[in-house]
Order: sequence, then structure tokens, then C-alpha cells
Amino acid sequence: MTQNVTETEYTLYDLRVECVEINGEAAASYEVGDYFEVHGEELVFPDGQPFSMYALSSLLPLLPAKQREADSDDWMSSNVRVAGPDPDIAGIFEITQTDTRTVSYEEVTDE
Repeated sequence: MTQNVTETEYTLYDLRVECVEINGEAAASYEVGDYFEVHGEELVFPDGQPFSMYALSSLLPLLPAKQREADSDDWMSSNVRVAGPDPDIAGIFEITQTDTRTVSYEEVTDE
């Protein structure tokens, strides 16, 4: 990613978070292939697709870090699969960086 950062802007990756495996009981409200996207600070779900708030809670802390450029030696730049929180379901989610966007501080803060 080319850094186009000034004092008033920063660059983020958009993300796609997709369930790629379920290795246990299919009792969750998500299935293999279900996904959501992250555009800036917005979570974007396909119309009518449910998504478990418990699975979402295990993914949310990682998303801001995955939106930013990481050093090649940082595990955040290489690890893209995340386990869901329920060992009986054993859902695996893949976080993929897609497009980039430049965000203006003026758009996201009142300072």
C-alpha cells in the first residue's frame, strides 16, 4: 500500500471477513461463505444475512489493526484466519484486505 498520509489524512484498507470453515456442529447463525465487509469505520452486511454477535465479538478487536499497514515481520501482516469463540462450532474466519481508502480527519472527528 502506498502511504498517502498527510497531517489531515490517513489510509486504511477495506476488509472482507468471510466464514471459510465450520469444523463442528452447524448450530451457528452463519454458514461457510457468509461474510461482511469493513469500509472505513462501517460494517457492511449483505441484505438479510444474519451474523452471530458472539462470532462478531471475537473478530472486532482485530479489524482496526488489519485495516492498517503492518511491518512484514508483524503477525498481523501474515495471519489472516481467526477462530470463532465457540469450540463446538469451530468456525474459522478469513480477513482479507481489499481496496484502500484515504480518510480525512475532518470527516471522523470534530477537532
